[in-house]
Amino acid sequence: MNIVVGVSDARATADPADVLVTYSLGSCIGVTAYDPVVAAGGLLHFQLPTSTLDLQRAKDNPLMFADTGLAHLLIWLQQLGADKRRLEINLAGAAQMLGDNNLFNIGRRNHAAIRKVLWQHGLLIQHEDVGGNSPRNMYLNLVDGVVQIKTSGNTVSL
Repeated sequence: MNIVVGVSDARATADPADVLVTYSLGSCIGVTAYDPVVAAGGLLHFQLPTSTLDLQRAKDNPLMFADTGLAHLLIWLQQLGADKRRLEINLAGAAQMLGDNNLFNIGRRNHAAIRKVLWQHGLLIQHEDVGGNSPRNMYLNLVDGVVQIKTSGNTVSL
């Protein structure tokens, strides 16, 4: 069953019938985390690099930010029996979308932020599909942990 993860949202599951999916990753970033031993996985779709940008918004919606969003996802995965040391991490997004004109560089800032937060948690990125100027859709298949990225009609398995 497809479980859609919206913008500023995250989901975690250990049901092998589930596929976590998020759509239209532009400057936002999708983060998948999968523990192959217990077949538990999660997907975070965050918008902004750090909760320090707006503490009240971070309190109201921690999944909007790289730092607080990842912290929540890791807690949910641990509750499903996942071990942080086994997590396979994949990233997608961080595109330079039209209209940004390098003014804010949100995609690049998001990418730098999530790399820092993952490093702080002792997590390494297995694969990433970031940058460019096209939005992506990201899928995590819980039966085997395969991550697929769809961009402009092309599909890549990570």
